[in-house]
Amino acid sequence: MKSLTNILFVAAGGALGAVARYAFSASPLNSVFDRFPFPTFLVNVIGSFLIGFCLILFADKLNVSDYIRLLIFVGFLGAFTTFSTYELEIWTLVKEGHYTISLLYLVSSVVVGFIGLVGGVWLGRQV
Repeated sequence: MKSLTNILFVAAGGALGAVARYAFSASPLNSVFDRFPFPTFLVNVIGSFLIGFCLILFADKLNVSDYIRLLIFVGFLGAFTTFSTYELEIWTLVKEGHYTISLLYLVSSVVVGFIGLVGGVWLGRQV
């Protein structure tokens, strides 16, 4: 059953990514900067670097199975940071020449995402 195998690889990678994310958020880095969320920033930058690096490594340098791709891209990096996936999607749009859409996605994801957060906070306080 291929789909169950896919799910297991995603789950394994996700567990590892979630633990890695927790390790960063529970580290002494939390107290290094006053209000700047340095652990999350660092996770997002590392995740973006890793997704770019693995994209090229797996496409051009190594022959890896779809299971390993699922484990790393969807599982590990998906749990470690969704920001890396967001960056990859923007890169793909730029690479395909969709500059306006990529800029719209870049800006609207941040702005609308923040509005969503504010809306969720507001609603949570109302309940």
